[in-house]
Amino acid sequence: MITTANIKNGVNVDQLVETIEHVQAQPELAKFKFRAKNNWINGGHCVSSIKSFYGVGAEDTSRQETFTMECSHPNVLLGEDEAATPPEVLLHSLGSCLTGAMVYHAAANGATIESASSSLEGGCDLHGFLGLDPEVRMGFDGITFKLKVKSDASVEQLENFAKFSPVFDMITNPTPISIEIVKD
Repeated sequence: MITTANIKNGVNVDQLVETIEHVQAQPELAKFKFRAKNNWINGGHCVSSIKSFYGVGAEDTSRQETFTMECSHPNVLLGEDEAATPPEVLLHSLGSCLTGAMVYHAAANGATIESASSSLEGGCDLHGFLGLDPEVRMGFDGITFKLKVKSDASVEQLENFAKFSPVFDMITNPTPISIEIVKD
């Protein structure tokens, strides 16, 4: 007998349920460590490489390719405009994670997502970054995420599904960051 996978919103729901059951039975499988290596090129231009991560109780060796991402700054911010700025990459990460969380949780709850597109905007005041006003925040003073979704789920359900996003959690709740400088 040939069986077909239970796919909803591009998510294999059977595998998702199996994953949840495995994590419930062995909580240590839920521990992950993601990594990136960053190299400065010039000015504000940096390149990050990403390949290895730890998850499901072991170092992952399934990735054959190394992913690379660049960040730079536009000319008006003294850069050469080789790539998106770090804040723009953060908006990409947030939008992708909110959308992905919504899609996965919708699938797990039997809701269909036919289409989804979003726009994000974050505002900031350079007085903080430039050290001109200690009262002004160095980063975004807020982020607006607008998501257009075609779905049989309610707006409230979709919002609740999206809020399972790890990146949303990292941005809305303080994440401890330790900085260690090693002189070469």
